[in-house]
Amino acid sequence: MIRFFSRRLVHAALLLVVISVLSFALLQLAPGDYFDALRMNPQVSELTVEKIREHYGLDRPLPVRYALWVRGVAKLDLGPSLASNGPVAPLVAVRARNTLLLSGIATVLAWLLALPLGVLSAARRGRWSDRAAGVAASTMLTIPDLLLFLGLLLLAVRTNWFPTGGMTSIAGDSEDFWSSCKDVAFHLVLPASGLALAMLPVLLRHVRAAMIEALDSPFLRAARGLGIPRARLLFRYALPAASNPLISLLGFSVATMLGTSVIAEVVLGWPGLGALMVESILARDQYVVVAIVMLSSIFLVVGNFLADLLLLATDPRIRIAE
Repeated sequence: MIRFFSRRLVHAALLLVVISVLSFALLQLAPGDYFDALRMNPQVSELTVEKIREHYGLDRPLPVRYALWVRGVAKLDLGPSLASNGPVAPLVAVRARNTLLLSGIATVLAWLLALPLGVLSAARRGRWSDRAAGVAASTMLTIPDLLLFLGLLLLAVRTNWFPTGGMTSIAGDSEDFWSSCKDVAFHLVLPASGLALAMLPVLLRHVRAAMIEALDSPFLRAARGLGIPRARLLFRYALPAASNPLISLLGFSVATMLGTSVIAEVVLGWPGLGALMVESILARDQYVVVAIVMLSSIFLVVGNFLADLLLLATDPRIRIAE
């Protein structure tokens, strides 16, 4: 176990270091910076712009800036935000909480739908219900995520059933705790449903394929011959046998959900990391962009690490190999 944890931690640390270096280098090579708009203002002199750049340390070489940023990260200081003229850490922390809330609920919702639907589709392989589920999943896969979220936004605008942006209502701050939770949940319905629908076809196809492979195994055929009830055979024996590829898929789904949430947050107006990253890229607010990229990478690493832990706990072959 110690060797397993140490190897995973070393891999995660090396991955995060490479991502941070590439993020700094790509932002440095990108044309333009935050001060281009100031340079176009005739009332602002070039000397003033250079003084501001010197104040934020942007006049130093890239290796020096990277070393200073790493030293600040060790002290939980992610650098200054040029657009908001304040520290990056509090700004990103609030948005990260919102993104984790949205992605977490959407992931749980997608898996709660994909598991029973995939199991039933595999159990009814070749029947009309399985074919209908396959056609529906293939159709949903052909719909771009942007078009799906735009359709949900149009539905909310036309029907006025759901709020079309934000996380709380205007009067949400004056309500009590439970009313505030209901208000946040009401605003969460549309983006969480959109993310779950975007991820559902992929999960459904993988669950179905894993269940079909498990149902065709010899021990499941023997169990079926012993007269074990169908529901117990599916959920007590077949689903645990098919869990290994599904647990590995869980780590992949975290990365996919984080990538798709960027589009959902921008289109549906959810105040998360995706919307902030788009704003920061457009404003050339480089320290905010680097912080968001690193946080997204950490979420991805943690998701894959949890999937590895689940595999280690459920599969004795992996424990023997370790």
